[in-house]
Amino acid sequence: MSRPLSPAAFLLPLLAAAALAACGGGSPLDNPPTLVNPAGSTGQKLSYAYFERCVNTVLKTPLQININGAISTNTCASAGCHDNTTGTGGALRLLQAAAPAAPAATPTEVRATDMYKNYYSSLGETVVGGPDDSRLLNKPLVRGVLHGGGLIFDSVDSAEAKVIRYWISRPMPQGQDEFGSAAASMFDTTTGACKVE
Repeated sequence: MSRPLSPAAFLLPLLAAAALAACGGGSPLDNPPTLVNPAGSTGQKLSYAYFERCVNTVLKTPLQININGAISTNTCASAGCHDNTTGTGGALRLLQAAAPAAPAATPTEVRATDMYKNYYSSLGETVVGGPDDSRLLNKPLVRGVLHGGGLIFDSVDSAEAKVIRYWISRPMPQGQDEFGSAAASMFDTTTGACKVE
């Protein structure tokens, strides 16, 4: 046979919480204080040209996936992963069919393209200048963060990881936007290949 709780049984925890708040400890019943992320200090941008030619290529290339020992092949931009409409992969959203912008396109025209949408979404997973703090690199490496898509890059030395690391670690110089001319230094002058070191 159970007995009903007395009013004191309800009141005691509330009094303890009030006493804790009076001591400056805050109430366990309160919401946490609003989190404030530090503002970006440089305002620098990552290269759109390098993203378009190098990073987006990694995101839409079929790669081997290891989920708890089960091996398969897929792209980051595929359905079920990060596809913009059918993906289940969190904040990163990609348009698989995004095409490079026309060479003569103005920045305004480029910003209206699906490729720029992929660029912009990828930026949301980066810390400009900090590849080791960026989810775009850490998630496919399953390095300190859960990735429902499993292990994609077998190491930081994989060709794909090197492309993403290089992009994030080389923002455009202060005063240049994502279309800045400094991006030319990110490509081999003879072959046009994407640099990774």
